[in-house]
Amino acid sequence: MLEIAIALATGLLVGSFLNVCIYRLPRDLSVVRPRSYCPACNAPLAWYDNVPVLSYILLRGRCRNCGARISLRYPAVEVVTALLFVLIVVVLGVNLRAARLCLFSSMVLSLVVCDIEQRILPDELTLGGLLAGLLSAIFVPMDPEYAHSLLPADWDISWLSLGESVLGAAFASGILWGVGSLYQKVRHKEGLGLGDVKMMAMVGSFLGISGAFQTLILGSLAGTVIGTLYIFLRKKDWATYELPFGAFLGVAAVLLAFQRAGVSSSWLPLLR
Repeated sequence: MLEIAIALATGLLVGSFLNVCIYRLPRDLSVVRPRSYCPACNAPLAWYDNVPVLSYILLRGRCRNCGARISLRYPAVEVVTALLFVLIVVVLGVNLRAARLCLFSSMVLSLVVCDIEQRILPDELTLGGLLAGLLSAIFVPMDPEYAHSLLPADWDISWLSLGESVLGAAFASGILWGVGSLYQKVRHKEGLGLGDVKMMAMVGSFLGISGAFQTLILGSLAGTVIGTLYIFLRKKDWATYELPFGAFLGVAAVLLAFQRAGVSSSWLPLLR
């Protein structure tokens, strides 16, 4: 119970910081200074107005200074992050493998929300996540599915794991870049942004080649079905509406990361 309580508290605090990143990074603002403030009136928030979830409830979703409504996204991100951390600790315990999955889930969650709100996937999260994925693969060995065949078999597992991470990043970003380039040549307009390519490099560095490939399949399928329904029901312009493809890829990546970590995934039998 103590481990779960710590995971819950840590998730809430991390979620609060993710909210800062989600708001500031797409706007090229520092996540360090100034301290948290109301986006409507720019008034700095007192510490007691910045307690995850609780402050939102006590303030009834409004700024204490100007009364502007606070987006429900703030407590939602904090709660989701906390729940992800708790689930990870319940399944994996407290170890480096769990820490790696917490890091990956947090960064992907931030990217999903950034893409939905701003249609931007910040480099600080995509390229920073790529670096984190590569470095963490050395200390938290991945299954060297393909690296085992392409690299010397007598290499240490840590280096084989790093090799799998590099291969996953190259494969995922290369596939998406190729598809985007082909679409642009055929349709003479941009179909995918470089942010999606960088994001898939990050996903590949954490999940390897097979995980990245499954992410592309599941994310593309979900994006096609859900995106088509949304455009149709909301009567959006098919030619100009920008689908947050990175959000679909991100959700798929987290689901697959959990499935590969051992979380029951009976709803994804074909990807086992």
